[in-house]
Amino acid sequence: MDYRQLGRTDLKVSAICLGTMTWGEQNNQPEAFAQIERAKEAGINFLDTAEMYPVPPKAETYSATETIIGNWFKQQGDRADWILASKIAGPGNAIDHIRDGNLKHNRKHIVAALDASLARLQTDYLDLYQLHWPERSTNFFGKLGYTHKDEDFTPLEETLEALDEQVKAGKIRHIGLSNETPWGTMKFLQLAESRGWPRAVSIQNPYNLLNRSFEVGLAEIAIREQCGLLAYSPLAFGTLSGKYEGGARPAKGRLSLYSRFTRYFNPQSEAACSRYVALAREHGLEPAQMALAFVTRQPFVTSNIIGATTLEQLDSNIASFGLKLSDEVLAGIEAIHKDHPNPAP
Repeated sequence: MDYRQLGRTDLKVSAICLGTMTWGEQNNQPEAFAQIERAKEAGINFLDTAEMYPVPPKAETYSATETIIGNWFKQQGDRADWILASKIAGPGNAIDHIRDGNLKHNRKHIVAALDASLARLQTDYLDLYQLHWPERSTNFFGKLGYTHKDEDFTPLEETLEALDEQVKAGKIRHIGLSNETPWGTMKFLQLAESRGWPRAVSIQNPYNLLNRSFEVGLAEIAIREQCGLLAYSPLAFGTLSGKYEGGARPAKGRLSLYSRFTRYFNPQSEAACSRYVALAREHGLEPAQMALAFVTRQPFVTSNIIGATTLEQLDSNIASFGLKLSDEVLAGIEAIHKDHPNPAP
């Protein structure tokens, strides 16, 4: 396993991060524990979760993922072996069961959300605390274009100052962004540097063969500002594995179980996905491993967040780290991307 510097910190995180958003929904606690154990054996030292998890978000399962992770730490006593990341939820996203649905990134909500996460995770601190998505209305969660809306939202200054207080209290080591835009990222960095507040060390955005929009604007920021990408949805909800090819709907597949996840199901995406799957098979590669290896190799990626519902999937995903894509495969990927640029932003 390769280990990469997290921003400008002294932390080194594994190039593969274990995602957890199925735990408490598609995976029960014993299955989650087995995934953690397998990941640790493979050299993974990075766990990513969120107060909102599992997904899809529901009142009856809210916070189950963090609770499972906390139970693991209590049982194993290995909290110090992990770089642990969590997130505070933002407004909207059809969530009304977290803090009465009136979610903000102000001091009150940050303190409440963080303290609750720490209690569930059974730890005194988080290595990385992220803003799950912006409080303001902007283009994220599948919106490629930007439509301006005059609205009130918590000033970024107040958000950073509140996070600074939690860093000084020892509850957070570092902060990160998620689902953020170039403007938001640079604004947070500029405020941090001018005011002496915590500097974002990472940005967790979607990145995969069907959605390479991060490359426009944010990739340069990630490299020049050492605010690397923690790539989520690297398999585009599993579509890039090929398991949904030809209209197939495997019984336990996320896109079969939940109608909410339509982001990667459109004619353009399906056409592009079929070509990527065919390219992989033409070269004797597992489609999922090719898609994951493409993400992990990018110079702006700090860690590739993989998720799985079975140990077999997890083993295959972890094995993608050892796959070196040939120049021929990379050329084939670029040819497909040219014909089908970002069909599922």
